Amino acid sequence: MLRSGKFAVTAELNPPDSADPDDVYEAARPLGDVADALNATDASGANCHMSSIGICSLLTRVGYGTVYQISCRDRNRIAIQGDVLGAAAMGVRNVLCLTGDGVGVGDQPGAKAVFDFDSLSLLRAIKMMRDQGCFLSGRKIKQPPKLFLGAAENPCIPPYEWRPERLAKKIEAGAEFIQTNYIYDVPLFEKFMARARDLGLDSRVFILAGVGPLASAKAARWMRTNVPGIHIPDDVIKRMEGAKKPGEEGKRLCIELIQQLREIKGVAGVHVMAYRREHLVSEIVQESGVLAGRHPVGLRRRQKASA
Repeated sequence: MLRSGKFAVTAELNPPDSADPDDVYEAARPLGDVADALNATDASGANCHMSSIGICSLLTRVGYGTVYQISCRDRNRIAIQGDVLGAAAMGVRNVLCLTGDGVGVGDQPGAKAVFDFDSLSLLRAIKMMRDQGCFLSGRKIKQPPKLFLGAAENPCIPPYEWRPERLAKKIEAGAEFIQTNYIYDVPLFEKFMARARDLGLDSRVFILAGVGPLASAKAARWMRTNVPGIHIPDDVIKRMEGAKKPGEEGKRLCIELIQQLREIKGVAGVHVMAYRREHLVSEIVQESGVLAGRHPVGLRRRQKASA
């Protein structure tokens, strides 16, 4: 979808605390009608849930497009390289490489952090597996994985001037698409994109801007204070405070953000994140108008799989 030049939509699937596959399908159902691929998070925030590779296995078998997230926090290079081959064998075609939050922010702070890789070295390792057909040890891979490599970026947190250069390093390491953290400050993001264009990065990588609906001013303040990498301007919080129906206002704000971000040169799509509020994603994407005239790739895959 990105290579075709169309504005792409991905959505984050919040993994269940369950071993029931129907819980995954229930969460995916409202997202798959509007998203080209679904991100299966990998213990985000250092909290344990169903694994990303498990979710991708379930979703690919019924025709969903998936983005397999890999956090470097929890596994060493032996386990990660093996998981990459396993994911590719199950039909996963997109991988998001993340360093991962520290274990201290999660619900099991006594866990041992691994961090054998960071996002840059992980990108290089998977690129080597794909393009050179070998493990890091040099041992040959019989059938290399066919993968589209991605990474994350935080354009709206300091040091601002360093963020485009950090993006350039991820592209050099192998990133072909980027999904950003939540964008609530469009002027600040526009400055990031202007610098990225100056460096020619917009022609080397597909950038998907992260968006999501706020539930309330209280929730926005909590996110700004407690979630690493989140920047929410004061005027956004004031807008939420003045709303008679904060949930509806948060939804309208998200729609407006998508429409504004779409107009920024170099933005190739949006990544919609709505924690435990997946039912809103379909409404937000449809009302934003970004899918006008087309169906999501993931929906077509599912229709073909069911046929």
